[in-house]
Amino acid sequence: MADQTSSSIVVAAAPAAVMAVIADFEHYPSWIKGMKSASVVVPGADGRAEQARFTLDVPPIKDSYTLAYVWHSDLEVTWTLVEATLLRSLDGAYRLRDLGNGSTEVTYDLTLDLSIPIIGMLKRKGEKVLIETALKGLKTRVESLA
Repeated sequence: MADQTSSSIVVAAAPAAVMAVIADFEHYPSWIKGMKSASVVVPGADGRAEQARFTLDVPPIKDSYTLAYVWHSDLEVTWTLVEATLLRSLDGAYRLRDLGNGSTEVTYDLTLDLSIPIIGMLKRKGEKVLIETALKGLKTRVESLA
């Protein structure tokens, strides 16, 4: 059974600016280390993706996969795995909390399970690397656009 890993970071921008970067999948390779490609495969009526395809290489996780997204205004987006080669599940969320001072607390929740056996410690390390890298990259990208 997969366990959830979670971490948070404060970004010096409003929630709408943070969510705009999260929704801009084509630019993920420029700010997420190990993200080789990202593209929208099913656009949504509101301009945000319903499904996106990714190629990731963050040892021990190397896979191409498709995620389905549900957008909850500018405060939350959740996703679930549609298809992958190595991953059995990849469910997660970005949850944004407006701090009221022009800053946003971003929490990244991730539940990951692989279709191949891997030592629990290595899997948890991979999850932490994915989350920490994504949060730091998100902060840098959003603040550079402000």
